[in-house]
Amino acid sequence: MSSTFGKAIKVTLFGESHGECVGACIEGLAPGLKVDMDYMKAELAKRSARGSISTQRREADEPQIVSGILNGYTEGTPLTILIKNSSADRSAYAAMDHIARPSHADFTAQAKYLGFQDAAGGGHFSGRLTAPLVAVCSIVRRALEEKDIFIGTHINRLHDISDRAFAKDPAADIKALSAEYFPVLDPEAAQRMKSAIEKAGAAGDSLGGVLETAVTGLDAGIGEPWFDSVESELAHALFSIPAVKGVEFGAGFAITELLGSQANDPFGIKDGRIVTLTNNSGGINGGITNGMPVVFRTAVKPTASIAAKQQTVDFIKGETAEIQIAGRHDPAIVHRARAVVDSLTALVIADLYARRYGYMWLRG
Repeated sequence: MSSTFGKAIKVTLFGESHGECVGACIEGLAPGLKVDMDYMKAELAKRSARGSISTQRREADEPQIVSGILNGYTEGTPLTILIKNSSADRSAYAAMDHIARPSHADFTAQAKYLGFQDAAGGGHFSGRLTAPLVAVCSIVRRALEEKDIFIGTHINRLHDISDRAFAKDPAADIKALSAEYFPVLDPEAAQRMKSAIEKAGAAGDSLGGVLETAVTGLDAGIGEPWFDSVESELAHALFSIPAVKGVEFGAGFAITELLGSQANDPFGIKDGRIVTLTNNSGGINGGITNGMPVVFRTAVKPTASIAAKQQTVDFIKGETAEIQIAGRHDPAIVHRARAVVDSLTALVIADLYARRYGYMWLRG
């Protein structure tokens, strides 16, 4: 029953959606890393709920570091962050604590934890736990940026509305997205997406989408063959995010439509450095980085909590039922999930570097 991820740098999550608090503990950090609270709060703001395109549950998300930091720097010991659930409200769930909400973890949690779990708002399975995850990962993300490794994510597609793809050299696109709450490269597409989310929410429904992520500044040679490949580690982490249902790298599934002569990435020399002339492999060969930008896409399903009536079951009575979910829910979560994808990507990259060069590498 592990809620821990990582090998050299490990993160453990704890808490429930409507409990007193949620939190995370990160261990394996080098001593002497700067903990920039302003940077951490800016990252948390990217996953916050705002306006009519997000849930009306508005949490302050004030991170409290209770261990592992002294005078603004990591001690090298486990660092623990708590975030209070200041806007929790169990009342909306009281009448359906044994009703399986469609596409939620209610039934599977009941099967695993035998009724002892806190089911309100999804309990331990809730996206609420991504708040402390973003907070602790901001420490390694900032350290990576100090080493000129940058991560950026945009909404590649929302429902049937598409944004343009990352440029061949995505560095400028990543910079443009760095402070955006709704990360879209084409302003016209962004407005159409927001309108579509509002329309779906007004109809008691929800929308999903695809996020595209790029990582620049990586050395060639990071990652391990077979079971700890860059793709394996990233996919493992990304599929841990609630609502993620697919991950593809480089050209992804579309590569099956190409000939081998079209799919292969020819090598060349640029500024004395070995590069590939295309990037259909997404910056990874044999599970190891080749020095090109790592590019991947993540599919985020429509929010499972919707106001429309749905058929379900009462898993205590063992009979069919009908449910109309009350409470405060997102008509789309893809824009908020962006911060979580960036955070877990930073954790995976930092962990892989620490495994190759040692945990002191992040300090420089």
